[in-house]
Amino acid sequence: MTVNAFAAVEDRTTVADDPSRVAKRSRPRAHRVWQTVGPPVIFVVMLIVVAALTPAFLGGGGLTIIAASAAPILLVALGQALVLHIGSIDLSNAAIALLGAILLALTLSSIGPVAPLVILAIVTVCGALNGLLVAFAQVPSFALTLGTLGIYSAAALVTSGATTVYVASGGEAVAALYATGIVGIPLTFWLGVVVAVLLWAMLRFTRLGLGMTAVGRNESGAIFSAVRTRWIKVIAFSLSGFTAGLAAITIIAQAGSASPTGLGSDLLLPAIAAAIVGGTSISGGATNPINVVFGALTVALVPIATAALGIDAQAQSLVYGVVIIAVVALTMTRTRGSIVK
Repeated sequence: MTVNAFAAVEDRTTVADDPSRVAKRSRPRAHRVWQTVGPPVIFVVMLIVVAALTPAFLGGGGLTIIAASAAPILLVALGQALVLHIGSIDLSNAAIALLGAILLALTLSSIGPVAPLVILAIVTVCGALNGLLVAFAQVPSFALTLGTLGIYSAAALVTSGATTVYVASGGEAVAALYATGIVGIPLTFWLGVVVAVLLWAMLRFTRLGLGMTAVGRNESGAIFSAVRTRWIKVIAFSLSGFTAGLAAITIIAQAGSASPTGLGSDLLLPAIAAAIVGGTSISGGATNPINVVFGALTVALVPIATAALGIDAQAQSLVYGVVIIAVVALTMTRTRGSIVK
């Protein structure tokens, strides 16, 4: 037996005899398992608690209500998760979704079925402009998208005339996304699920997805590895704009109208919360779009559950905040030696 082989056997024996070393090895594996199953487990536990305390909630179409509320949150959150994945943040994608919904309501009667495609193209360009400025002008994403948040919000106000814009005609196909369901769940939610699965596959199995992960984990290392980091940032922000456009379609499908102060005007914080509750690392390099689905469901369930449980409206924001903090603490990604900021 060689010296190296003997050392290997001795090391295995030492590990087997030392429970503390076994525990250290098992902790990361257990943590990875929790990162995978944590978001769905938390949602299911919350749902069971609500069902036990208020059985009429689920029997009265509670799951449909949760899914419908989660649909626009989910689509905006998926775009946010991609941008967080590369170590940036997009504070403007909810405003882009609202602007897209207003433009869609205005154009459906004039250009009909082509309108959703036109709006998707416009909002994707809006996201791409954010990415170009972040990547090539070297403007920090927080500052840039905080500014474009104001620009797109102002554009929504001007475009709508600061009032509600109703779909006059031609919105039947879009409305069918909400009126039609699978197992009682609207197609608007299933649209988000399909997008989540596609993004998961992209991140895991494509060169683009691996490049996004590399940028999020170590951008300097990615640059030295000849990864085209600037264009990856542009693509990530473009996808954030695209998913915001899909959220705009779900808003019109559900409400049949759009307003700067109506449905979709408060998507920013819920979408960020849904991405993080879904296990997305705010420091970049770790996200699972499928778990973001459960993050969106959890975020949508919290205010609905508090109302169903009879909690006073003035206390709902307090409960919402406490639950989000607790869930994020349980689901966020932590690695050895990492610093939580």
